[in-house]
Amino acid sequence: MSESVLQVFRETGAYLKGHFRLTSGLHSSEYLQCALVLQHPAIAERFGRELAACLPACDVVVAPAIGGLPIGHEVARAKGARFIFTERD
Repeated sequence: MSESVLQVFRETGAYLKGHFRLTSGLHSSEYLQCALVLQHPAIAERFGRELAACLPACDVVVAPAIGGLPIGHEVARAKGARFIFTERD
């Protein structure tokens, strides 16, 4: 992760320090709370463009609901692709 991206997470309060139990069951002393950074539309658009530039051409972008919706949508917009999302069963 570039320093400028990490700085955006810090400035928006989305870079957290403490003790976190991750979904995987692992533990971490740091956590990036994407919902806190992606609530800013201009930042979400920027991150979506930057991520899209790293990916090959595509017709569809798929992201997980609920947390993946904002960034998935922005990546799809930047790619000029359709956007769909998945849900857990």
